[in-house]
Amino acid sequence: MKPRPAPQLFDVLSSQRVTPNMHRVSLGGPALQRFPASQAGGYVKLMLPSADRTAVRTYTIRHHHENALDIDFALHGAGGEGGPAVSWAQSVRPGEQVLVGGPGPAKPLPPDAGYYVVAGDMTALPAIAVNLEALPREASGQAIIEIQSEADRQTIDHPPGFNIRWLVNPNPGSSPHLFEGAVRAIPWPSGPVYGWCACEFDAMRRLRRYLRDERRLGPSNLYISSYWKRGLVEDEHKAVKRADADALGV
Repeated sequence: MKPRPAPQLFDVLSSQRVTPNMHRVSLGGPALQRFPASQAGGYVKLMLPSADRTAVRTYTIRHHHENALDIDFALHGAGGEGGPAVSWAQSVRPGEQVLVGGPGPAKPLPPDAGYYVVAGDMTALPAIAVNLEALPREASGQAIIEIQSEADRQTIDHPPGFNIRWLVNPNPGSSPHLFEGAVRAIPWPSGPVYGWCACEFDAMRRLRRYLRDERRLGPSNLYISSYWKRGLVEDEHKAVKRADADALGV
């Protein structure tokens, strides 16, 4: 196994609001020249200062430009409840630096699946957008994307045969049954289906029961993961994910 590359100091190029509840920080500088090419949809580890130690947070690369990486931050509880990453993203200024580890691998949609069922909340929106934009133009499927307000809709260059439903929930993680219900309402085709789902932990477990146990999607045609858990910081969420995986025997 290749050793992980050492974290690199990236320059902050810009910091701007994309929608009311999504904030984008663009990173570049000399470190980007040492970064592997074409990493949109992969992830990085941001090493952020906090009160007593460095906080490591995982984020998807929304765009990989020639001179910049765009990292999008969902502003859950942005009024002081969002944790070190949300606070940093909103306060950082161009010219500052941040230590970045990675990249880690993307979780793309296979290009030749018969039909796609995609579901995610705002934490998964960057990955969903990258994945849909990379699909062949003849691809077809359905996506449910939970956002906090109508103004959080984003333009995604998806195939014409792909339908996106934007599900508004002002309190992320508070109504996993509504998210589950929206996915269950997708008409199920008769042919092969590939499922891709990333969201809050409790919503993920509901969708896992539906997609894996009821719809019989197996490891070869289902990617499902929780990106966060309501009320927990990233390290606590990772512990819950490990326990959940152990209970499943995976």
